[in-house]
Amino acid sequence: MYNLATNLERNASFCPTNTALIFQEHKINYQELNRMVNQVANQLVKLGIKPYDKVALSCPNMPAFVISYYAIQKVGAVAVPLNIMLKGTEVAYHLDDSDAIALICYQGNSALPTGQFGHAGFLQANSCKHFIMIEAENNQEALPEGTHAFNAWLASSEIHFDAVYRKAEDSCVILYTSGTTGHAKGAELSQSNMLCNAQACQALTNQKGTDVSIAVLPLFHTFGQSLILNTSVLAGSALVLIPRFVPKTVMQQMYAHKVTHFAGVPTMYIGLLAFTEKHGSEYISEIAKNMKVAISGGASMPVEILKRFEEILNVPVIEGYGLSESSPVAAFNLLEYKRKPGSIGQPLPGVTMKAVGKDGIEVAQGKEGELLIRGHNVMKGYYKKPEETAKTIVNGWLHTGDIVRIDDEGYVFVVDRLKEVIIRGGFNIYPRDIEETFMTHPDVHLIAVIGVPHKTYGEEVKAFVVLKEDRKVTPKELVNWGKERLADYKYPRQVEILESLPMTATGKILKRMLK
Repeated sequence: MYNLATNLERNASFCPTNTALIFQEHKINYQELNRMVNQVANQLVKLGIKPYDKVALSCPNMPAFVISYYAIQKVGAVAVPLNIMLKGTEVAYHLDDSDAIALICYQGNSALPTGQFGHAGFLQANSCKHFIMIEAENNQEALPEGTHAFNAWLASSEIHFDAVYRKAEDSCVILYTSGTTGHAKGAELSQSNMLCNAQACQALTNQKGTDVSIAVLPLFHTFGQSLILNTSVLAGSALVLIPRFVPKTVMQQMYAHKVTHFAGVPTMYIGLLAFTEKHGSEYISEIAKNMKVAISGGASMPVEILKRFEEILNVPVIEGYGLSESSPVAAFNLLEYKRKPGSIGQPLPGVTMKAVGKDGIEVAQGKEGELLIRGHNVMKGYYKKPEETAKTIVNGWLHTGDIVRIDDEGYVFVVDRLKEVIIRGGFNIYPRDIEETFMTHPDVHLIAVIGVPHKTYGEEVKAFVVLKEDRKVTPKELVNWGKERLADYKYPRQVEILESLPMTATGKILKRMLK
């Protein structure tokens, strides 16, 4: 039985009154959580959702995400988590590309109209048949015609449902990622991929049922989903849900609920340190008493930040590495061994890594080469994209596109990125996505998008634009135009208008000349 939801069922039976979720002032135990998951699973079956069907989910860190995610698993369907900041056309693309036949979407509010964008995408999509709205507490807007109300589902009396049997190789989730060419691609991950990764994460963080984790990373993201959500449910521990990262709120929640495990991207560590240094914190000493481990991933952690965080909270910070295609965790520094700041540590048990040159031959120890990964965490492939899959997974080895060196003790250090991906605050941003959008602007002739250093987010998106002849548009107007059409984390905050872009003789833009 490889259904992820069986971990929840086990806890509902073995430790029913243990706290599973903490959201604001509300606590939900494992028995209650399992019942709510069963209620939603029964409703999904009534809609005609069957094993192997795809169900998209767009929701911030709140109980409804967890309930929906495991309900999708219970019925044997495949979860397709979506970034809550996607706009209508972006949602439509993901729904059609994944063949999703239903979308469960949070209503949101005027500041974050997730439901509005989600419904617009649903109407544009070709294959999606059902729209389910998770009603927001303070939003009194009427639901669109034909919408299923999530809260009504939770009022159902049908509280029993046995998880559908799944094989190890059956698909569990499709997580959208990308490269430097074309649109986002769906990394198809199996039940075995996700279960093994959760087991590995539980072991490396030494997480037990008596522990309390905090979810500040979005659960729709591969890092938060595997390392935080699935690991907590596997361990039977409590999970504090934070829908939006606000340093003061995070510190208060860590204090109030005696959090033992924290995971975040470097910008979150920077934010917590800045808040503490500026405002001080009455909570620090108490938080430090309870904290057991802090985990960093998504981007390289500045060594100075790591050291300061460890000193202030008296907790080890372990850095790791992963990507959607590797479920995601592939390597980590281990608590019981020497940790090397700046290193992503060593491969997980059952995972092999090597660095190869352009010829595909493994480079000598300490030399730089592209990182290749093989093991239980490597994805099945990109959904419906066999050619892209064949380029990325060769003879069982996942080509990451990252340049690394491996030292004489087996520690891996990421040196650079072979791909042009921009990492802003832990979110992967792909220049081609932005460039294709801006090429639809009536005044834009050429555009090149790169990442530039940013002290808070790590990298910021910058666009270099060449206008069409006799056209006049300001950088600020272009920024606002992009903001209307691209997710909030993605649109370029910086635009520079040039007369021309540096190019090769064949007409390829030389982005390195722009940096």
